[in-house]
Amino acid sequence: MADEANGKTDGGSNLRWWVLFTVIFGTFLGRLDQTVVNLALPKIIGDFSISVSSAAWISTAYILANAVFVPVWGKLGDTAGRKKIYLIGFIGFTIASGLCALAWNLSSMIVFRIIQGFAVSADYPTAMAIIAITFRDMKERAQALGIWSAAFAAASVFGPLIGGPLIDNFNWRAVFFINIPLGVVGLFLAMVFIDESVGEKKSVKFDWWGAVSLGAALGFLTLVLDQGQTWGWTSGPSILCYLATIVSAAWFYFVEIREPEPIVDFKFFKIGIFNTTLLNNFIVFMALIGAIFLIPIFAETFLGYNATQTGYLFIPLAIAMVIAAPLGGRLIGKVKPSYVIFWSTFVCGLGILMLGGIDARWTAMDIIIPMCIMAFGLGFGMAQRTNLVAVAVPHEEIGEASAILALVRNISGAFGVAIFSTLLNNATNGNVFKAVSHSVINVVNNPRVTQQFVGLIELKAQVAGYATVFQVAAWIVIIGSFTSFLINVPREAVTAEHHVVVEG
Repeated sequence: MADEANGKTDGGSNLRWWVLFTVIFGTFLGRLDQTVVNLALPKIIGDFSISVSSAAWISTAYILANAVFVPVWGKLGDTAGRKKIYLIGFIGFTIASGLCALAWNLSSMIVFRIIQGFAVSADYPTAMAIIAITFRDMKERAQALGIWSAAFAAASVFGPLIGGPLIDNFNWRAVFFINIPLGVVGLFLAMVFIDESVGEKKSVKFDWWGAVSLGAALGFLTLVLDQGQTWGWTSGPSILCYLATIVSAAWFYFVEIREPEPIVDFKFFKIGIFNTTLLNNFIVFMALIGAIFLIPIFAETFLGYNATQTGYLFIPLAIAMVIAAPLGGRLIGKVKPSYVIFWSTFVCGLGILMLGGIDARWTAMDIIIPMCIMAFGLGFGMAQRTNLVAVAVPHEEIGEASAILALVRNISGAFGVAIFSTLLNNATNGNVFKAVSHSVINVVNNPRVTQQFVGLIELKAQVAGYATVFQVAAWIVIIGSFTSFLINVPREAVTAEHHVVVEG
């Protein structure tokens, strides 16, 4: 990697693939924790003697901290050094995981989860920037970014698979303790294979007011998206969150347009490729995350699967994603990005649409096949989506730009979960009224028959509600696929070589 110290990447060195493996390991570990903790919540509820609504704050605290600090870490990585920030985040995540494992009540767990979310949010923007400067060849970079992006899906898939046996054979604390030895391995890999790098522009100060105002806006927004259904979307707390989000966002905007070195530079939003890529990402991930998070719930509620068995359903999905990501990356420079993104998104939508016929009598294969189609479609365009952000901005600003991409995906996922959870409840209630109005019991004064009748009505209504969610999500993705034709990549953006300063 000596050539990198002179501002060049040693394109012929196999060490660059070790760099990719290193950041994939870190990304996988961070996202794995986000999924396995949900499996542990029932055990935590029992140990801490808390309600389900109270336990939701264990996840909410992590989401809030993660969403708020991604742009902050992206800016710090570009200015203070990407390797330095990556290592700080990794060390913080490892320590916080140990603290979470030792939590003695709900309050301590929430505090430790905030620290954990704060630390892990350093991974995404710094990892993407590290990959971008390591792989200077455009085609190789696209493949590397695609493979790295697949780690997100793989983590969400293997979360239930790994977490289930840990919880069943040990206890919920094991899902946190396991991060400590894995974190040590990740730190060793990062120290050995990643070189320090910074952007060309060295900041003389940090935009603290921008960080505070952005944190407030994202915090209130994430909070209402996560808790709005529990509170009621038109309740007092929700309305206060809406107002606080608007005021904080306005404050952030006026701070940033006057700040010489802002955390989020609004000049990015003057770049057509950047805006249209973000739009496509928002639509796809909103529908995808919002709908697919229901699959484990359906499998365990209506198919009688336990957490480990549900995890098995997602293994083929991970394989499909991992296969598709590098295949799509190879089309960089050969096929227009808009075509690849369109067809990949369209196929993803068809896979979700197949889930629109979901039924309580479905077998495992009935779920696996649509999810594989969905995953293959999503993975095939992943490299293109991520790479377009990298080619749209100078190298020294990739950390900031990728942080915005991560922010959009986080917010879209939060929107999706909130919207489709509400849709599921509304659809289920509507189906109950519809079924009752068209049903008749021909037995009088038989409580057992009446109870069975009510149970069947509820079962039918709930299953039909899931089907409605998948159908709506599918059409959002299919219609959203046409936004790819708004992406127009100038030839010079694909061939330009950006200079980056790398410190040994």
